[in-house]
Amino acid sequence: MGIDITWARDELAQFLKLTELYRPADPPGVMTVSSHLSNRGSPAEIVASAHVVEQILDRVLPRWRTEVPGDRNKTVNRWCQHREAAQRADAAMQRDAEVRARLGDDAPQLSAGFMHPWAWDGAKALWRSGHFREAVTAAARKVNAETQNKVGRRDLSETKLFQSVFSQNSPKAGEPRLRLMVDDGGDTFRSVHRGAMAFAEGCYAGIRNPNSHEDGLPELPEHEALEQLAAFSVLARWVESAAVETA
Repeated sequence: MGIDITWARDELAQFLKLTELYRPADPPGVMTVSSHLSNRGSPAEIVASAHVVEQILDRVLPRWRTEVPGDRNKTVNRWCQHREAAQRADAAMQRDAEVRARLGDDAPQLSAGFMHPWAWDGAKALWRSGHFREAVTAAARKVNAETQNKVGRRDLSETKLFQSVFSQNSPKAGEPRLRLMVDDGGDTFRSVHRGAMAFAEGCYAGIRNPNSHEDGLPELPEHEALEQLAAFSVLARWVESAAVETA
């Protein structure tokens, strides 16, 4: 499901209003000389709003914590990083389609936040700090672990695990299979499971292993890492949707 743009923008606007700085009025009959500024909202209101706003920012600007400057004017307003990120996110949601169309690239956009949770949840902490290669590796481990959990096997992992679970052979004791469709003896069943096995092998042999075992590799560009993460998201959806067949 996509973001509810209207709701998200309203939440950002409310947060920006609460964190706006102003100079409190002097008490009646008293004149003070002070440069002290206050937020319009109470600390409790701002913290409650920030809880929601941070989740919106994580979806719209996944790397806002590292890409948006966080040390400017914190002595004046501790929420300065959140405010700038909120303003950027609001502009992104409001004008993203327009900007892409005007720049000549209105192709569909791929967002990690919409990928399968096994892939994104495993990767997001490292992703947000710019460790893209390690993030993809973490996603691969998460998909492997969830597959092991689904079929109840810890004796196999990664390539050998997927060769077993997507095998077209009948299940044996201690060797359950994952079925993406009912085995009707037809070519489609054989093609689907042969393809799933080959795809999983490619993910681990061609993506996970080089990322994990090659020292000194340069950091992956973010768009390449996103493509690799998408591959594990596809595999995760297949595994989650598959039926477990036991002997």
